[in-house]
Amino acid sequence: MTRLFNDPADFADEMVDGFVAANQSRVRRVHGGVARSTASPDGTVALVIGGGSGHYPAFGGLVGHGLAAGAAMGNLFASPSAQQVTAVAKASEHGGGVLLSYGNYAGDVLNFDAAERALRAEGIDVRTVRVTDDIASAPAAEAHKRRGIAGDLCVFKVAGAAAEQGMTLDEVTEIATRANDRTRSFGVAFSGCSLPGADEPLFTVPEGRMAIGMGIHGERGIDEADVPSAADLARLLVERLLTELPDGVTADGAHVVPILNGLGSVKYEELFVVYATVQRLLTDAGAVVVEPEVGELVTSFDMAGVSLTLFWPDAELEELWAAPADTPAYRKGGAVPQERLPEHVLTAHVAAPVTPGTPDSQASARIVADAVAAIRTTIDAHADELGRIDAVAGDGDHGIGMQRGSTAADAAARDAADRGAGAGSVLAIAGDAWSDKAGGTSGAIWGAALEALGRVLGDTDRPDPSTVQRAVHAATDAVLAFGAVVGDKTMVDALVPFDDTFAERVTAGDDLVTAWTAASDAAQRAADATAALLPRMGRARTHGEDAVGTPDAGAVSFALITAAVLRTLDVPA
Repeated sequence: MTRLFNDPADFADEMVDGFVAANQSRVRRVHGGVARSTASPDGTVALVIGGGSGHYPAFGGLVGHGLAAGAAMGNLFASPSAQQVTAVAKASEHGGGVLLSYGNYAGDVLNFDAAERALRAEGIDVRTVRVTDDIASAPAAEAHKRRGIAGDLCVFKVAGAAAEQGMTLDEVTEIATRANDRTRSFGVAFSGCSLPGADEPLFTVPEGRMAIGMGIHGERGIDEADVPSAADLARLLVERLLTELPDGVTADGAHVVPILNGLGSVKYEELFVVYATVQRLLTDAGAVVVEPEVGELVTSFDMAGVSLTLFWPDAELEELWAAPADTPAYRKGGAVPQERLPEHVLTAHVAAPVTPGTPDSQASARIVADAVAAIRTTIDAHADELGRIDAVAGDGDHGIGMQRGSTAADAAARDAADRGAGAGSVLAIAGDAWSDKAGGTSGAIWGAALEALGRVLGDTDRPDPSTVQRAVHAATDAVLAFGAVVGDKTMVDALVPFDDTFAERVTAGDDLVTAWTAASDAAQRAADATAALLPRMGRARTHGEDAVGTPDAGAVSFALITAAVLRTLDVPA
């Protein structure tokens, strides 16, 4: 159990602050994560990695010479937002383009892909390589659907070494892709992990049993068995991985890098006992073991578990794997002299970047900040009820998640407005904070919606009803991109009627307040009507008939939010 924390909601931020304070010779704090505090040659590729916090040394611990240039660090087990990834990449790049690399999880894909689009729009050359090493998560024929676990290190290490040697973005991308194709991992867990402040672990494993093929966030495994001896566990891991070798690789005579990874609470001494058999079995199979790693490399808080990764490098990849690296958590080779960045660079990029607005847009930004504050107040007042509704058909965390997201968005919006941001930037920064602190799908949805609103409103003009209508429709499209449709019993059931009614009333010539009032009423009616629906999306779909008779928590919270915003609106001049 994770015991040492202050406010659980602040754990990830405080963790990053402490990590940077302890490693200032290698990393600096930037908005959304960390970047190198040492200089890199102009024109070289910047490898930017990332994912949720809670997996140290992934991801911040791998930033430094010979490895990553920066790491976007989301909340606990939650993807960094698109804005965070974008900010880290911009703080890390130095003229040679950016390679984004991360484990293949839905939230990470969504946000890193959005960041890639944003960076390209700003003229930065970007590529992406997703790590897909976990063979338990999908069959070989669908390898592109697999999760990324401890094999992250193999891909990051060779890509970072290639970038350090001055290879082009295309070359570094090809090397990272080749490394991913030649990496396979498989893991087991003996118990679940507990997040700060949680009363129970995320999952449990029966006493004396182990989950086979378990993911690093508690994703379901493929089997369960009695806890074996160390030797039998080594045999299970090695034999399973030897059944699926990369194309063109035969174990006999091939070079292999074994990585025995502890997931959080398995002691190093235990890992060494297991590794002795791992190496013997690989040698018996004819493989040539090179540069092995044993230790905690991609963890999951206090999860008791072990994974084995087999990386089958060709000659070029083996040379890159052995190249020097110097990061807070991973070092290889001799010390490499490094030049510290100038002080003005070290202190840049810490706060979310603000685009100064025109006087008209700054006036609108203050209204936006007031609206976000009203949203927070409304969610605070209804959090318990939203949790109760969600518990009928879900896991009961909707109220807490919305409360965390809206609280963070309120603080971020007010700060941005006070720094002179325009309305669009205030919304984008608020969405970034909401996505980061709320976590999960709900956080990502509200983050995307606020970002889309801000993108259309911009930082120049005081928006008229037509502009607001286009912004609302863009936000609706951003939410619909997550896959839900009307009738699925989700937030979309209230959002689409709101969007449709608002567009209809604005087109008819209504002023902003009148149009918003009609749309908010439509959203409330639609939210109430979700009580009769059978859930077809999200966690609630597994509860089926139990959910009938109770409205959807996401739709209810959306209707409450539209009513809260209405109370802050003023008629645009």
